[in-house]
Order: sequence, then structure tokens, then C-alpha cells
Amino acid sequence: MEECVDGDYQAYKAKGGAYTREHFFGKYPELADLVANMTDEDIWRLNRGGHDPVKIFNAYAAAMRHQGQPTVILAKTVKGYGMGVAGEGMNITHSQKKMGEAHLKAFRDRFNIPISDEQIGAAPFYKPAPDSPELQYLHERREALGGPLPARFDDAPALTVPALEAFSQLLEGSGEREMSTTMAMVRLMTMIIRDKAIGQFVVPIVPDEARTFGMEGMFRQLGIYSHVGQLYEPVDSDQVMYYREETNGQILQEGINEAGALSSWIAAATAYANHGQAMIPFYIYYSMFGFQRVGDLIWAAGDMQARGFLLGGTAGRTTLAGEGLQHQDGHSHLAAATIPNCVSYDPAFAYELTVIVQDGLRRMYAEKQNCFYYITVMNENYPQPAMPEGVEDGIRRGLYRLPPDEEAETGAAQDAADSIPCVQLLGSGTILREVQAAARLLAKDFGVAADLWSVTSFNELRRDGIDCERWNLLHPEETPRTAYVTEQLAESEGPIVAATDYMRAYADQIRPYLPRRYSVLGTDGFGRSDMRSQLRKFFEVNRWYIVVAALKALVDEGRIPASHVREAIEKYRIDPDKPNPVTQ
Repeated sequence: MEECVDGDYQAYKAKGGAYTREHFFGKYPELADLVANMTDEDIWRLNRGGHDPVKIFNAYAAAMRHQGQPTVILAKTVKGYGMGVAGEGMNITHSQKKMGEAHLKAFRDRFNIPISDEQIGAAPFYKPAPDSPELQYLHERREALGGPLPARFDDAPALTVPALEAFSQLLEGSGEREMSTTMAMVRLMTMIIRDKAIGQFVVPIVPDEARTFGMEGMFRQLGIYSHVGQLYEPVDSDQVMYYREETNGQILQEGINEAGALSSWIAAATAYANHGQAMIPFYIYYSMFGFQRVGDLIWAAGDMQARGFLLGGTAGRTTLAGEGLQHQDGHSHLAAATIPNCVSYDPAFAYELTVIVQDGLRRMYAEKQNCFYYITVMNENYPQPAMPEGVEDGIRRGLYRLPPDEEAETGAAQDAADSIPCVQLLGSGTILREVQAAARLLAKDFGVAADLWSVTSFNELRRDGIDCERWNLLHPEETPRTAYVTEQLAESEGPIVAATDYMRAYADQIRPYLPRRYSVLGTDGFGRSDMRSQLRKFFEVNRWYIVVAALKALVDEGRIPASHVREAIEKYRIDPDKPNPVTQ
């Protein structure tokens, strides 16, 4: 049997007993002797293990008895089992929609189904009597499983989640000290792990290069889980933050194995239902290695109502320079949008990240909502500002207005404000800082005022807009609801320009809910790894392109002459004839 490939096994069923006698049993004299007293029909009817109830029963019985190791049952089956010449063992099986009367009769006879020749043509549904052994057995097993329908038991106690104020260190900003949002995330995780109420339930997971994400400080503190402990002396054992493995380690270091790491994340993220104890997994990885490589598993996690945090590190298409296209993520948020219970954010600042994570803890572990979070974090260092007052709700919902930038003030008198051209600039992630710089250039070089908006989640804004559309559709005689993004931008003035480190389609999702002209800049195309400044120039998402886009939007609205756009192109040395990045 080990000499046969799958195609051979398919042919043995599709071509009948005589073929099998010649090509399988006829290969060796001793095999031919085994079936010498069997007809071709007998040979064709020989069961394979996956269709033999006795073998299946005994395999499961042996598996249940075995202790101390996982057990795998390999059950060989036949494609289209039971269909006979209508499709058994044939390539057409998957697309076979119905069987003729002769084939139905053959199926009936093979499985001893009590349906008469007069009835068989209608292909009636057959159900055994309520007192039959089959129905009694099925009802007994279903009762043992908890009832007639599958059910998810969420008996895990709710967790006591720290208040937002517990993370004040990250809300107060970093002053002049520069810090990436990835480092802010690691510090936030450390604070959560130190929390006496929930710290023991945190599961940090990393597939590779924990030091890239600044997690080496956790090695000494928490240890890396290994069921056999440390079997060697690490080369960095003489350092404070050495690679320490322990049988009771809290970190899961999965090696270069995204599928394995995500499977561990799923196990922890569904522990509330499967083991009666809520766990808080934080799986951090290069963002390109998540939805792109193991998106099917993330979809399955959504189907299983997982709860936890996926952290896309070194995210964005321009933030990690020098390592080629393998790390230039410009689309993970679009992939995240396809999963209904995946809540995704692209925060620019440590305080945004903190509000989002604390809110996720509240929703998933205090209120037991069935969702999971995807948050992108970047490796670009810059000063982290303190959280402005009253922006928490906007951060959670996806959009809030930033305080006025003093450097972006035009210096015009308040009573002349109506005469000043104005634009609304939207940004997210690290590109928000390019948007802020563009606002300063617009004020300084062209006398244009710009209101700044941080968009923490275009995906959440879109979902809110869809929800409003649906409610209005189904309640035609009631006061229409207004999408959150529409409401926020309704009283602002001027065209709206958005720039992100992701494909234009990401920010373009909210176009139906914007009240005015909307222009979008994004990172469509491959790009080539170089300095961040060169990548942003290539993708046309840097401050100078944002200025040009804002000026062009004002031209299209008749607020300024077109010469301003030409002037900006010349002033900032933009090459109008350079290749379109979308095709590169």
C-alpha cells in the first residue's frame, strides 16, 4: 500500500474491481492469492479505513486510552464514497449536483435504505423511526454534548481591567525624548503584565526577532516558555537581558513560524470558551507576515470568536527601510477590514495606542465582547506628545481633531479668517507627522490654514458609516442618522485631503460619508527600499506632495489660482514626469 500514490487509489475505485485485481493485487503473487476466492465486486467493495466503522471506532478508542502525547488518526477515504458509477473516486465528484434514478437505486441498495422503487425517483428524505437504535444513539450523544445545537460556553470570569489612568506614564508624552510606537507598545505590555489583577493572564507571543521589537527586557523578567527548560548556555548569558528559557516561562518564542505563533495565539484567544479562563495574548510580528502569510488562520480566529491583540510591527510601506519589499506593508489594514469582528487601528502616538489597548481590554475581557484587535506599530522614533484633553472618544471611534499647531498659524487677524483659504488634513500612523509638517508649509509658504485630524481607524469609520446607511434604509420615516466622520467634519471648511502609509483604497473607504471634495494620497505600488524620506518621495506621500494635493483641491474649488500649484511643484523640486508609483 505504501508503494501507491493518491492517483492510484483514485483509479482503484473509479475503474472497478477487475482493474484493482490486476494493478494492485496482481503486482505480487502473494497479494493475488489473498483475493483469489473473491469476485471483482467483492474487491471493489473492500472498505478503506476511513469508511470502516469498526476501524474508526477502535482508532478513537486507542487514541482516548493513550496518555501523555497528542494522537493523530490517519483515515484513508474515497472521494464520492457511495456514489458508485455516478462519481465514486472520480474527478467530477465535487461538481456533481444530482444522481439519476438508476444511480439512486444503486446507492439505496448499497446502504440498505428502505425506500421503494416507486418512491426512489423523487429522491425522498429518509429518517429512521424515533425508537430506532440509530436515532436513539444520535439523541443520546447530542444530549451529552449539551443539546440539539452547538453552543459556546463563556463561563470564564470577567477580568478586572486597569483604568486608563493606570497608564498615565504613556499618556503624558515623552518630552524631547524620541520613541517609536513599537517601544511604547512594549512598555504598555510590561505595565499590563505587572498589573496584579490581570498580569498573570497575559501571553506575549513573538515568532522571530524579539529584539527587533525591543522585547529582550522581558526575557529576564518573564522567561521564555520551554517544556524542557534551558538545554544550553545562551551566548548572551553574561548580559543582563539574556535569552532565558524556563518551564514556567510566560513568553512564547515560536521561531520563524508565523503559522505556529498564530495557532498559539488562537489557543490563548479562545481559552475563555475552551478552558473557562480568559487569557490576553499579544502576538507581535512584522505586519507583512500576518494577514498576507497566514490570513486564513486569522479568518478562522474570527470564526472562532477569538479575543486578543495582533500587533503588526514595522508597519506601513515606508517606515522600515533597507530590507526590500518583504517588509513594506501597505495593505494589512485592508485585509483586516474583511474580517467582521477584527477591530483595527493605525495609531500615530503612544497616547492613542494606550487608549486603544485599554479600550480593547475593557471590551474583550470586562464586557466579554467577541472581537479581536489588530494594531499597527512602527519603528520610527519621534517625540511622543501628551494626550490632548477630551480626545479619548474620538481615538476609539477612529477620528479626532488635533489641537492647532502654533507653527501653522497664518498670522491673519481673526476678523479676516473668512478670507483665508482653508483645508482639512487627515493622516494616520507615521504619515500623520508628514501631514503636520505639510500644514506648517501651507501656512508659511502659501497663507493657507489647515485643520489637522488624526485618523486612528479608517476601517472603523467606514463600519460606522455603513451602520448609519443601513439604519436609515430600514427606518425611512425616522430622523436619519449621521455617520460619525460626517458629523465631525460637517462644520469645518475647505476640501479634505488624507494621506496614509497604506494604499489609497484604505483612506478612500470613507469617501461616501464626507460632505465635500476629498483627495487621497497613499502608497500604491511596490516601491524600493531606501531611506524613509526617499520612499515617501517615491510614493508621493511626503509633506511636499500633501501641500501640492491641498493646493490643487483649493484650485478645483476656485479658492486660489492654479499658479500656486505650479509654484509649489517648482519650490519643492517635484518632478512631474517621474514614473507613476502605482505601476512600479
